[in-house]
Amino acid sequence: MDHLYHPYQSKRHTVFARKGMVATSQPLASSAGLEIMQKGGNAIDAAIATAAALTVVEPTSNGIGGDAFALVWVKDKLYGLNASGPAPATLTPEAVKALGHDKIPAHGVIPITVPGTPAAWAELSRKFGKLSLKEVLAPAIRYAEEGFPLTPILGKYWGMAYKRFKEQCTGDEFNAWFETFAPDGRAPKTGEMWSSPGHAKTLKAIADTDARDFYEGEIADKIDAYMKKHGGFLSKEDLATYKPEWVEPISVNYKGYDVWEIPPNGHGMVTLMALNIYKKLSKPEWQSTQTIHEQIESMKLAFIDGKAFITEKADMPVETAHLLSDDYAEKRVKLIHDEAMDPQPYELPKGGTVYLATADEEGNMVSFIQSNYMGFGSGIVVPGTGIALQNRGHDFSLDKDHPNVLKPGKRSYNTIIPGFLTKDGDAVGPFGVMGGYMQPQGHFQVVVNTVDFLLNPQATLDVPRWQWTKARKVLVEPEFPNYLVQSLIRKGHEVKISPDGGGFGRGQIIWRNAETGVLRGGTESRTDGALAVW
Repeated sequence: MDHLYHPYQSKRHTVFARKGMVATSQPLASSAGLEIMQKGGNAIDAAIATAAALTVVEPTSNGIGGDAFALVWVKDKLYGLNASGPAPATLTPEAVKALGHDKIPAHGVIPITVPGTPAAWAELSRKFGKLSLKEVLAPAIRYAEEGFPLTPILGKYWGMAYKRFKEQCTGDEFNAWFETFAPDGRAPKTGEMWSSPGHAKTLKAIADTDARDFYEGEIADKIDAYMKKHGGFLSKEDLATYKPEWVEPISVNYKGYDVWEIPPNGHGMVTLMALNIYKKLSKPEWQSTQTIHEQIESMKLAFIDGKAFITEKADMPVETAHLLSDDYAEKRVKLIHDEAMDPQPYELPKGGTVYLATADEEGNMVSFIQSNYMGFGSGIVVPGTGIALQNRGHDFSLDKDHPNVLKPGKRSYNTIIPGFLTKDGDAVGPFGVMGGYMQPQGHFQVVVNTVDFLLNPQATLDVPRWQWTKARKVLVEPEFPNYLVQSLIRKGHEVKISPDGGGFGRGQIIWRNAETGVLRGGTESRTDGALAVW
């Protein structure tokens, strides 16, 4: 992929390497992946090592008790792994309503679904890894045992989570969270050391048993006992029957590039729908009002339809292929005019996720994402294990007529999505932008800035972002050009500048030159991002 001179100049430079590259939001996690690669592991081993390390060094966004998805390029083929977990067998709308809720709460034992992350690590290792899971998880275990100093953005979000949980999570079931993540009666601060012996012990058990202990052994017993003690629904039987699913990735062609995502129940399809609509509009112009307006309107339509239809494949009322068809895009593009539209509104909550990308000299590449959702997840930690359990069940509907209605054994609409780009059958590389409902919007902006405006990976990530939230409401970063803000307002958009600049996602990119094998990477300036290269 050639990138010409462009008027947008990033303050950070794209990083180049040949033998290996790891891009993620934490320097220590990137180092863990590189360490494994230098010990003979491939990009898949490095991705697992990095992901495991992130559960330790960025617990504000992910954990052992969350979900994961991966796109893996090996020997000129792209594979998809869906490691999101289903609702427990006893979790029904009637059971939730009987507890006095008209919707599934965000915290506590009710929204906890089966964690897929440990199974994802084991499955990736089994199918594509060169080293044992025990070797690959060693850096993460070391960080958990010895501790590590908090980085600045990590310290910021840890402190924010502590304050929120202190106010909202007051029951006895949350005590283990405070004991684990606020051991001194407060959140650890930037530069302070934090360790988690229980986390290390759990990672060792996962490593020694290829994750079986988590789903069938002592760890499963501990999870089961804690859920029963506090009236939860997740059981050992739910854990024992879980297996991640290999899936066929879905794609659309955007101006010569194939953009790949995981199929539903993930919402990567929203990115593809938006790109399909947008490419039928006027020729893009850099930082023009009309171009940004058309991008926002395309994303609105894609999100409205995504929220209406995306769920477990068997329950979707319309085929994925139809939503990605030219015929469907032609019908939707007719709704885009010169003024901002007001579609059916959806409240879009914030998310908490980690994304990473790896590549090795053999041409293997991984786009990987895992999450506890909404930061630390449910607020439930299994005592002595370091396992913070996710709250992905919060996204289920209790409306029996909604496609995403809660059912036992069903996987919910899931916000975490890895992305991948190919051209003419060759891998360009992995990319992703974490952050709840910002993710498809971040993916969309990465693709158009890369393909339409020829930005290099670092510049692509550094461009100020916009985020549609509902109706005509749009958030922009503080650095977003003021003339665009004013002209978008004149088109009917209700534009608000984010006061703290947060909530616009955190991305990573690795592009590979198909002829030379040279890797080019960009990492997120909005967090403690780091590229480790070889």
